[in-house]
Amino acid sequence: MAKDPYKILGVTKSTSKDDIRKAYRKLAKKYHPDIRPGDEAAETKFKEASTAFALLNNDEERARYDRGEIDAEGNRAGGQGFPGQGQGQGFPGGFAPGGFDDISDILSDLFGNQPRGRGRQGFAFRGDDVRYTLEVEFLEAVNGASKQVRMSDGKQLKIAIPLGTKDADLLRLRGQGKAGVGGAPNGDAIVEIKVKPHQHFKREGSTIRLDLPITLQEAVLGGKVSVPTPAGAVTLTLPPNTSSGKVLRLKAKGVPSQRGKSGDMMVRLLIVLPDEVDPELKKCLAAWMPKANYNPRKSLGG
Repeated sequence: MAKDPYKILGVTKSTSKDDIRKAYRKLAKKYHPDIRPGDEAAETKFKEASTAFALLNNDEERARYDRGEIDAEGNRAGGQGFPGQGQGQGFPGGFAPGGFDDISDILSDLFGNQPRGRGRQGFAFRGDDVRYTLEVEFLEAVNGASKQVRMSDGKQLKIAIPLGTKDADLLRLRGQGKAGVGGAPNGDAIVEIKVKPHQHFKREGSTIRLDLPITLQEAVLGGKVSVPTPAGAVTLTLPPNTSSGKVLRLKAKGVPSQRGKSGDMMVRLLIVLPDEVDPELKKCLAAWMPKANYNPRKSLGG
């Protein structure tokens, strides 16, 4: 859990913006890597102070934090990720990079003007990574998709969902994290994919499973039936005298692969009778006399 930025800077919620700036100057002067080179603990404290100042120095983000809408890392409270995808809601989390604008000025005041980039030892450091969660539909993950989202600073960002993406896969968006200090590069945005379950398809690795209802007539006589797959409907030939529960394989109709070899689709056949009793079917079955050795429960000892 991220530390309270007020506690990091040693201030309270009522502290003015000028006093927050003074508090940061004090900590920067104490923990800056130029002052304590090679001290990893001091560098960590310096980075924490810089991150806290970046949040509290931004009036809008400070207000959002005080209201509990975002956490100390700038992420939406509760870690919901991209809620309401497709409903025009914003890309959550990550306070605006503008929160870091005053840091370089403060450090220049303390240590003198320096060229941006590498600078003096420890002056520049890469921005922190931020993590988000993005929910996608089952077929979007399997077939690949492009998602358009809006970041907290208003920037539109297109995210490519690769073919065959799995639940909990991580996508790294270079340079979309928190801003670097002293001219160093931004951090990255790491997006965890959450795949919504599908009403009919179930995924097991590269295999997709489907329960397919068939009629009693199709089971006895066989025939051709339409089967939905992630890439669209295909025709499946049922052999005559097919029992309920039999599994048929559709090769290369499962999860597609970027490497060229797709998974298979396993179709389990389920005989489904009409909701209402058909008098003709009932009469036909009543007259049917199975062979003496026919016992479907023989393997159970029945």
